[in-house]
Amino acid sequence: MTQFHQPLPMFSALNWLKDGWSDMVATRFAGVFYGVIFTAIGYLLEFVYGTFWKASMGLTTSFFLMGPVICTGIYALSCQLQRGEPISLVKSLTAWRGNWKSIGLFAVILTFLMIVWARVSVVLFALFASHDYPNLQNMLSQIVSPQNLEFMMVWTGVGAGFATLAFAISVVSIPMLLDREADTMEAIFNSLTALWENLGACLVWAALVVMLIGISLFVFKPLLMLTAPWVGHATWKAYQNLLVEGASERASMRLITAS
Repeated sequence: MTQFHQPLPMFSALNWLKDGWSDMVATRFAGVFYGVIFTAIGYLLEFVYGTFWKASMGLTTSFFLMGPVICTGIYALSCQLQRGEPISLVKSLTAWRGNWKSIGLFAVILTFLMIVWARVSVVLFALFASHDYPNLQNMLSQIVSPQNLEFMMVWTGVGAGFATLAFAISVVSIPMLLDREADTMEAIFNSLTALWENLGACLVWAALVVMLIGISLFVFKPLLMLTAPWVGHATWKAYQNLLVEGASERASMRLITAS
């Protein structure tokens, strides 16, 4: 069998982050606008949980629904830069309209996965907890206590499964839907293919994203103003490296093989 594609180096994600930072600088940090939105949502989620936790699920659902649309604006800024167009934050705000049906359907799919995971998480917590939801600090201390080791193993395992599925279908999906006249299923298939062919590089990328966004969200939320757009610009670079350049390489290899 002819090999048409060599996997990307495992630490390609470091180059994506480097190039993503270059894009953020070249776009005059216009993406910070979206970082401010992510930061505000982070604070809002924390406030709602602390005051009325029952509403936090609906707010989190809305965040997942809006998230892909918000990120589309960051990808659009990198796309403008790549195409040599004037950098326009205003135009990036409506970039999703070019393929709004497919982007909207993908957002619904992610939201559905989040809702299912939220329900499963509630059931798991109810099975292992002996009382109603405590405040956030007590809940975290109860969850991570040695007495709840079995719960932690089950909850982490199931959560990792949902997170892996969400990541697998979204590695390059939204940038592709923005860049091309593709439909949702085509984008998901290409995302799964990119992950399968470049498993090492994509796993490193996922770990870096979790680290950057996780530290920002749980340690110092204002960092999201920089880390969120940085990850967004880097995701565009990942899409270019995984899908666009990969497709060109496979096409070249086919021509060489055919000749």
